[in-house]
Amino acid sequence: VITYIVTLPTIEANLARALREALYRVLPGSVSMQTYVFANGKLEPLPEKAKSDDVVYGAFDASGKLVGFGLLAQGPGFQDVIKSIVGYLPQDKRIVGMEVIDSRETPGLGDKIYKDKAFVANFNELLVEPEVKLVKGTRTAKNEVVAITGATISSRALVRNINAALAHWRPRLDTMNAPPTHPSREAKTP
Repeated sequence: VITYIVTLPTIEANLARALREALYRVLPGSVSMQTYVFANGKLEPLPEKAKSDDVVYGAFDASGKLVGFGLLAQGPGFQDVIKSIVGYLPQDKRIVGMEVIDSRETPGLGDKIYKDKAFVANFNELLVEPEVKLVKGTRTAKNEVVAITGATISSRALVRNINAALAHWRPRLDTMNAPPTHPSREAKTP
């Protein structure tokens, strides 16, 4: 118990750093991020010490302009929970990148959802309407992801998790009147 208590801050810091780095990879051009919660009908920055399981990450470029949102997509896979982050552009209704950030899928099969570059590339420029669809064989539409032979269950689980995250966040993000501003760029009132 003492070891857990002593190492927990380091573990949490490492997980936060890994999440931030993954966000920057799935939303190219982003250099800073802000965690948001949906409250009172709008996105509000999550206070620094507060915790919530229902968050979305805003990614900003060097000038403070919103690049896009990072959506956590997690749920059961074949072996255990698969946790991924997708870069989502609400104005275009498309995903521009995906990275699995935690998975214990079967080595040599299910782990291809993050090791197989061709599979991961399915999520670059992926339309989300009507929803992301898993197909076998060849991709024929811009909302399709080609399943991995021998890892169909893991492929299906990842797509299912992404669709669930999109179903949860799209109604909130797609109808925003104005994108959020980076907290350090907001106008200060005296």
